[in-house]
Amino acid sequence: MQPSDSLREQMIAQYDAMSAQLQQAARYVLEHPEEVALVSMREVARLAGVQPATMTRLAKFLGLPGYDELRAQHAAVLRQGGDGFAAKVRQRVDEGSSERGVSDTASHMLQGLSAQLAKLCEPDSLRQLEATATRLRSARKVYVLGLRSCHAVAWHFHYVMTLLGERSVHLDGPGGTGGDGLIRATSEDVLLVISIKPYATGTLELAQLAKDKGVGIVSITDSEVSPLVGMSAQTILCPTETDSFFHTLTPALAVSEVLCSLLAEFDRPKTLDALQQADEHLSHLNTYATAIPRRQ
Repeated sequence: MQPSDSLREQMIAQYDAMSAQLQQAARYVLEHPEEVALVSMREVARLAGVQPATMTRLAKFLGLPGYDELRAQHAAVLRQGGDGFAAKVRQRVDEGSSERGVSDTASHMLQGLSAQLAKLCEPDSLRQLEATATRLRSARKVYVLGLRSCHAVAWHFHYVMTLLGERSVHLDGPGGTGGDGLIRATSEDVLLVISIKPYATGTLELAQLAKDKGVGIVSITDSEVSPLVGMSAQTILCPTETDSFFHTLTPALAVSEVLCSLLAEFDRPKTLDALQQADEHLSHLNTYATAIPRRQ
């Protein structure tokens, strides 16, 4: 459920021209349209981490008389789609007013993750997955970049890709040498970059360097106003919000695994041959235990 396409597109188009506070407010509105319709301006401002006056300034920046008109547009769309979001928001408000036990907190977080993963099955997301996999398939080399918390997603994608062949290059190295992997990168290559808010400066700089060299950019990120969107040929959006103090990388990791599976399926005979070679190599190294004795 989204506000009118024109208003949403206007917010995205004018995002870079906004002040930092307006950007923070706009991002929250873009990502939580149902709350704009159902929750008071003060509460939306609190959730967005800005002052209530900032919400009014945002509405006027978009050419509306005030926040009431911004809210009215969201409410009109919500009424057309039933009360599904209403129930969700009321539940969130109710849950926020009382302390949950440990089991309730765990259940709530896991249910939230399940909903986020289910959202990745929507048609738009599936189309982006297919387009991104197709672009990666056509590349001579696939460079992979993810720093700080996103390093885990990038490394896992790279690890699985090394089982399928030699095309993957992980931009990760000691002493700040990670970017050296791009020395011989060309327009025949693609960079898969993973980054979510707060976006690591090093990630954005290396992504821009790769783009300047003609490397195709595809990204896994968290918002339509992420700085990666403008430089990417394909973008897969992953939700990261949780009730915890840290963001979740579960949807991004799931996307990376799906991309690996799609790439493996493009040429199954070649994939099976590569995996057979990997199995034989790991067996010679005695990497995994084949028989684990039961404790007496």
